[in-house]
Amino acid sequence: MEKVVVGISGGVDSAVAAYLLKKEGYDVIGLFMRNWDQEANNDINGNPNIENNVCPQENDFKDASLVCEKLGIPLYRVDFVKEYWDFVFTYFLNELKKGRTPNPDMLCNKYIKFDKFIEEAKKYGAKYIATGHYANTKDNKLYRAKDLNKDQSYFLADITSSQLTNVLFPLGSLTKPEVREIAKEQGLVVADKKDSTGICFIGERNYQKFVSNYLKKNPGDIINVETKEVIGKHTGLMNYTIGQRRNVGLSGDKDKHYVCGKDVDKNILYVAFGDDNKYLYSDQCLIENINLISDKRLNKCTAKFRYRGEDYPVELEYLDDNKIMVYYKEGVKSVTPGQACVLYDNDECLGCGFISDIYKDGKKLWYI
Repeated sequence: MEKVVVGISGGVDSAVAAYLLKKEGYDVIGLFMRNWDQEANNDINGNPNIENNVCPQENDFKDASLVCEKLGIPLYRVDFVKEYWDFVFTYFLNELKKGRTPNPDMLCNKYIKFDKFIEEAKKYGAKYIATGHYANTKDNKLYRAKDLNKDQSYFLADITSSQLTNVLFPLGSLTKPEVREIAKEQGLVVADKKDSTGICFIGERNYQKFVSNYLKKNPGDIINVETKEVIGKHTGLMNYTIGQRRNVGLSGDKDKHYVCGKDVDKNILYVAFGDDNKYLYSDQCLIENINLISDKRLNKCTAKFRYRGEDYPVELEYLDDNKIMVYYKEGVKSVTPGQACVLYDNDECLGCGFISDIYKDGKKLWYI
């Protein structure tokens, strides 16, 4: 009987993944990862925030324990708080300081769930590890899940081919409704549990309030990118992302407006008005810190510039091993520095790079 360690999060997806593997005859062990220290939610003076006194992580562990008890499998707990802080959260803060929009979930997969977790699983003599991700893998390659609405290959695009060795994704051929139905049939307590949303360590908390615990607020001007007029005040560039429309700070303006750029040196937030404003679009970008899972080096493929974004046809120019210029002649709205550009060949996820410079008509955009 092959042994597999399953990452049990306290949610329905990992619970059903564990059930399916046990049903297939694996010797299943559950492992709960503690990645965040609740005291890290204190404010900059070390005082606890009242809204953070209840730790969702502890509630998740209780649910994970109930699931494993129901399935008749052991559950262990491992602490990756230091590693998460060093490899994921520090990166998150550094990217915000640069005016970029980071994707910490991708770093969590790369450095925690498919690195430190694998090391821990080996201590239990496991040949395989498994998670509740919606994705597929074959021959150390990564593919989209059957349920394209829940597909998580985007978030897995920064892991390597070697990290996919002996990894199982039991939910890859299922839809979310099917997963919930299985959980109900098996009487799992998490069958109707709400999916977690947002950045994992922030959860349901107010984003701006959370970030202000770590980065000092630095208000500045909001400027109309077309007229160059000052039209408001922002609360700090780290609180905004390219393409953002809500909570920009122009409450009296009825026209649709979007964040279209940032000047970190001058502390300026640029805003464009109208859904199809030319300042929202670009036609090429430079991506760096390249990770290619596949050995294919295609010149044409498709790309996602954000999770749940659509696939765009692109052409690739390989500048070196760590930089690719991505061309999208149709034009794409709100391509965002710091986010991942994930490359696909039909259903195969080729890998990714992180968006750096953005261009239009061959010129780097001055307002981003």
